[in-house]
Amino acid sequence: MRIPFLSFLLMLISQSIFCQISLSDFKYEPTAAYPYGRPNPEAPEPIKDYKMLIGLSDCKSLTRNNEGEWRKDSVDVIWRFKYIMNGMAVQDESLKADQVHTSSIRQYDNKEGKWYVTFYSSALPSKSITAWEGGMKGEEMILYKEQKAPNGMDGFFKITFYDISEKGFNWKGEWVDKDEKFIYPTWHLFCTKRN
Repeated sequence: MRIPFLSFLLMLISQSIFCQISLSDFKYEPTAAYPYGRPNPEAPEPIKDYKMLIGLSDCKSLTRNNEGEWRKDSVDVIWRFKYIMNGMAVQDESLKADQVHTSSIRQYDNKEGKWYVTFYSSALPSKSITAWEGGMKGEEMILYKEQKAPNGMDGFFKITFYDISEKGFNWKGEWVDKDEKFIYPTWHLFCTKRN
């Protein structure tokens, strides 16, 4: 009886040591001390592009109605950014008072020199994943995804983070033609950092 017990005990001890060693390798994940994680020093330098957005922000969301007019009332949003994948990527989640919640995963490709951002919404499960592409241009984060206009014209949906500071940031979504001569804003978010 002692041999099986000792074997079992050794197996538990080895698994415990393995788990402790393995978990210590993920020191850039969110923890009690760092609830939004930390950038991994091995990550591409642009991982810090989102440093001012990391944390919780209280936002007001303003969109157009079906007639194309701006809605009179904004929607309250809590927007949370954090480092994930052991500090190698950034995830954001928005919790909205209208119960349409969203999330994105942001990964930087060093070879391409740009960010790839995938988007998910509770309103419509993603059957196929597409990505916005882009990066910092001056003080703004600008991302594009090809999208046709309702009339069939080729163009992009353009996302811009702007007025970024320790106090907050603003965000806008707009449809633009290929030359960006025609711009049609569809969505604005005005955000104040909570922490």
